[in-house]
Amino acid sequence: MNDKTGKLIVISAPSGTGKTTVVKRLLEKEPNMVASVSFTTRPMRENEIDGVDYFFVDKGSFKHMINEGEFLEHATVFDNYYGTQKKIVSNNLQRGLNVILEIDWQGAQQIRGEISDCVMIFLIPPSKKVLLSRLKNRGTDSEEEIENRFNQAVLDLSESSKFDHVLVNDQLDAAVENIVLCIKGNASKATQPIKVDQALKSFSETN
Repeated sequence: MNDKTGKLIVISAPSGTGKTTVVKRLLEKEPNMVASVSFTTRPMRENEIDGVDYFFVDKGSFKHMINEGEFLEHATVFDNYYGTQKKIVSNNLQRGLNVILEIDWQGAQQIRGEISDCVMIFLIPPSKKVLLSRLKNRGTDSEEEIENRFNQAVLDLSESSKFDHVLVNDQLDAAVENIVLCIKGNASKATQPIKVDQALKSFSETN
């Protein structure tokens, strides 16, 4: 996957799908790939490191960066701001590195408007039951927050049609391998029409 100019890969998913774990494994597997660290105004969690997981800033600083046109994309999620700095992405692409952006669907659509040849991938959980279990097992949110994230995740699934590829994250290694195939232009080998249809059907059912 080495080119003179790197490729931009956008990975989006509803909260609780496991995209962070997928991206970490992807970075371990592909040496010519880096994750772009986003800026956020949300509080830093106990296991997170500033500058590694996110650049944590206050809302005033974030708004200043917006006004200065520093972001390639930015969005508001659960009352917190998230954004990708143009300079970070551009520098890595010019170094020939493939850059992973782990962002929500709002930011993904902004990226598509700025960089049309990016590869856009949407991950979905295999079912309602699995999603709810993953949200609860994270152990970082209250019951109310879990309910809010679950309801938002169901709404976010409707945005999957705007992406180049939709993949089900049911088994970590398989999901990573399918993403690599999509990045390399071998998406036909990674297609999961039955899995995707089954997953979306699960979320459309009332029970």
